[in-house]
Amino acid sequence: MFLAPLLLIFAALVAWLCVWPPAWAPLAITAAGRNYDQQFALTLAVTGVLFVAAHLLLAYVLMRYRKGDGPVSTTIGSRKVEILWTVAMALTFAALGLTGARLWGGPSAPPAGAEAETIEVTAHQFAWNFRYAGPDHRFGHTDVRLIDDAAANPFGLDLHDPAALDDRMTSTLRVPVDTEIQLILKARDVIHDFFVRELRLKQDVVPGMEIPYRFRADRLGVYEIACSELCGLGHSQMRSTMQVMPKSDYTRWIAGGHE
Repeated sequence: MFLAPLLLIFAALVAWLCVWPPAWAPLAITAAGRNYDQQFALTLAVTGVLFVAAHLLLAYVLMRYRKGDGPVSTTIGSRKVEILWTVAMALTFAALGLTGARLWGGPSAPPAGAEAETIEVTAHQFAWNFRYAGPDHRFGHTDVRLIDDAAANPFGLDLHDPAALDDRMTSTLRVPVDTEIQLILKARDVIHDFFVRELRLKQDVVPGMEIPYRFRADRLGVYEIACSELCGLGHSQMRSTMQVMPKSDYTRWIAGGHE
């Protein structure tokens, strides 16, 4: 008796969430992030309509055919209708999957132009470190035997290499606004996960692999970087920040030497 009204109330609440959704995430700061949000909204709208329609139909059946004093009626399902809605649902979800798949391949592709700023990212228990090529746009030689966190050399930079002298190593990520950025993600010990909400980026960082990720941030600000893969007892403390800076400030910062 009360199940049908409960289903109607539940369907109404879901419909309200689809029409006036809450703030699911902070504002995206890249075009790719906004495309991700649009795809999320499309998926939510399609699945929301199907969910509400199914619950309305179920509520109708419960009220229309609830137990009464008359004889019990029976019906035999239609194979054609079952095939029709099964195929329709399969095509609908396949279309959503295909339109969403184009979002995942783009960020890992090589940068479009030679002006891209390449930054190395190294993750280890329990910190993030970032390396910039400096004014000469050349990364210096590294050697795992030279890695020494206590000496502020988390990359194992060989300071005997002239190209390494202007490399900049930091514990926070700085990027210029409206510039193609290419991150090269590496891990020293276990699997970590590079997560910036505003980039809509959550990328595993795997030992022994160099994983590229590119983006172009178009909004100034400071954004949190977190590790979203459980990596040990200090996992919750593995945080840093990404600062999106004006290009002129970034150029002066890069030329300023080691941090």
